[in-house]
Amino acid sequence: MRRRIGFLISHPIQYYTPIFRELARRCDLTVFFAHRQDATAQGRAGYGVAFDWDVDLLSGYESQFLKNVARVPSTQTFAGCNTPEIAALISAGRFDAFVVPGWSLRSYWQAVRACRRSRVAVMVRGDSQLAGQRGGAVGRVKGVVFPHMLKQFDACLHVGQRNREYLAHYGVPASRLFFSPHCVDNDAFKRASDAARGAGERSAAERRRRVLFVGRLVDSKRPMDVVQAVSRLIAAGQPVELVIAGAGELQGRMEEAARAGGVDTQFLGFVNQSKLPAVYASSDVVVLPSIVETWGLVVNEAMACGVPAVVSDAVGCGPDLVQPGVTGAVAPLEDVPALATAVASVLALDPGMTRRALAERMDIYSPARAADGVLEAADALAGGKRLR
Repeated sequence: MRRRIGFLISHPIQYYTPIFRELARRCDLTVFFAHRQDATAQGRAGYGVAFDWDVDLLSGYESQFLKNVARVPSTQTFAGCNTPEIAALISAGRFDAFVVPGWSLRSYWQAVRACRRSRVAVMVRGDSQLAGQRGGAVGRVKGVVFPHMLKQFDACLHVGQRNREYLAHYGVPASRLFFSPHCVDNDAFKRASDAARGAGERSAAERRRRVLFVGRLVDSKRPMDVVQAVSRLIAAGQPVELVIAGAGELQGRMEEAARAGGVDTQFLGFVNQSKLPAVYASSDVVVLPSIVETWGLVVNEAMACGVPAVVSDAVGCGPDLVQPGVTGAVAPLEDVPALATAVASVLALDPGMTRRALAERMDIYSPARAADGVLEAADALAGGKRLR
């Protein structure tokens, strides 16, 4: 039976588009957007510069922008997305199931309440993890409130191991957990990166290995750790250079540190989606040493391009994507010497074997598998079943 599924998210997001297109092939999907993001708001959301995505995010599936009546429209605050019309749309939509990507916006709870009134199965797909959770009074309150909150969802779609552990910690039974992994458009990244390599993006005479950081240049991402780790490798006699794809407040300090450490560094600024595969293709390892990172989708992007990763042990995708000595390495958070050692170990891996292992991993963390989880949950909830 072809299910009818609704999906509400804050605004068009590049990582959701391939999942929506895959779902649209296999079910009757309608996606609702709570907010229409402009270039300036994209910059305020943390990218460091105003921009519009340079890839198509809206074709291949049915979608509708809702009227956001929030006093200060935004995707960054709970009250910033207020879309009361979603209630009538759910009531009239005859959906078999409805999905929200979390509980951080008022719009999401408007949809949950509407699903409850209309007896539509409602699912949540988030990526929270226990690492970095607050203790003390806040932690005790969450321990009481969150189990009750999560009971409002008929099923929980977990994106990876740490997210599953988070949901189980707050009392979600295994029968209501379905695997819908975090992913990117693997095929598009692979095609574009293969084309870039074929076009000779890196000169055959180039001998230095290239370390890549992709992300905002802010303290929580720890980009300075990457500069310092590469400096250590150079001091140890390894011919390594660094590429930084991103913008942010730390760039000036990073430039000074790179000069002081003798690190040949290219600062590319913000790189839009269509240009990223060539950046990955020209690199040997991507490094993400963040303090707080519920997942780290740049690792998916790199791996789809055949590039291994080094991550800190605080990065959520580590247990799922990084198999030490095979697809990358994991270093202790804020330990620059260990980070340098991890980068060196990955640069020593056999490229052919690594790319084969990465391709196998990406077969799992793919839009097809993400869609599988949504549809498996919808099937399990068919006919008004309540999973125990």
